[in-house]
Amino acid sequence: MCICVNCQFVDRCIAYYQVETSHQKPHQNLSPDFQPRQPQIRVHRQPAQMEFDIVNCGSFQAQENLSNV
Repeated sequence: MCICVNCQFVDRCIAYYQVETSHQKPHQNLSPDFQPRQPQIRVHRQPAQMEFDIVNCGSFQAQENLSNV
């Protein structure tokens, strides 16, 4: 699973933008401006497709839990 879904920079991240492109998904931001430090992308090769997940990133910062507000 891609750790980006829980990162506060996901909507601005250049690496996540590339993952969205690889999955042919709509982009959260058409002009990402955040360059993450050392993202590690795992590629899963399957017969009909390839899966890309960022599994580690030096810039990862968890989103704050807004359910307690």
